[in-house]
Amino acid sequence: MNSIVGRSLLTLTDFSTEELRFILDVSHQVKRERRAGEHHSRFAGKSLAMIFEKRSTRTRAAFETAFGEEGGHPVFLSSQDIQLGAKETIEDTARVLGRMFDIIEFRGFEQRAVEVLASFSGVPVINGLTDMFHPTQALADLMTIEEHMGTLAGVQSVYIGDGHNNVSISLMLGAARMGMNHCVICPAERTPNPKYVTRAQEYAEQSGGSITIDHDPRSINRNTNVVYTDVWVSMGEEDRAEERIAPLRPYQVTGELMSRAPQAVFLHCLPAVRGNEMTTEVIDGPQSRVFDQAENRKHTIKAVMLATLGLA
Repeated sequence: MNSIVGRSLLTLTDFSTEELRFILDVSHQVKRERRAGEHHSRFAGKSLAMIFEKRSTRTRAAFETAFGEEGGHPVFLSSQDIQLGAKETIEDTARVLGRMFDIIEFRGFEQRAVEVLASFSGVPVINGLTDMFHPTQALADLMTIEEHMGTLAGVQSVYIGDGHNNVSISLMLGAARMGMNHCVICPAERTPNPKYVTRAQEYAEQSGGSITIDHDPRSINRNTNVVYTDVWVSMGEEDRAEERIAPLRPYQVTGELMSRAPQAVFLHCLPAVRGNEMTTEVIDGPQSRVFDQAENRKHTIKAVMLATLGLA
């Protein structure tokens, strides 16, 4: 799809429903290729800069293997390795990296940093996570839901827990784009930013979906297709752990809660804190699809890079 070539993915608001549909189609394609043992070299001769301010398992593994197995050269750059925002400005780092790399991934704290990289590098920049958004995770979530349901339109999904965090907001925006009926169940003080709720509701009106906010975990019903949760204490908030955890305890996903939606799958972006946001019986239980979801980080990330580099 020509409209995606050369563009950055900083948040799911950057791409239309049709463009997200294309990326998901490519994601399913590259997963089929991987399962069939097909080998391609679509990134041959190209290089990827992977900038990490925050630790990572899935994001680093997904970007590095997706790019490397297609013949590209991924380069890992931690905040200890480069001068990003330290001895030189982010703008200057962006200009340098843009002359040496074909595409850049950034995983860090401030959304502004990834936006500046995209503005000044001259190459596509992919947001691997900021405190505000996690678009590559949301793509993997949508892919996993589609694998289970066969569609996204009309799917009844529930996110339960910290509705204000980056995963919740990105999933809400993606669900709205794709015509899902998505509900965020959270404490009143951890409701998603109203600006993004309004934006998501506008998308949902266009796509035929719906976005609702609820504060009662008992409102999950038998028609729910997806139950999703995330950690209660995000990276960088460890000093506020008790403050974060106390109001979220009633929102733990338990076996009893999942029994209210017997046909639903359980999703979690990982890493998970067993005994906090969900019980062990849920994440290890028959409704759990969290490791399919983790694998799909790789396929959706590969699809985004193929699309933005004009190779899909």
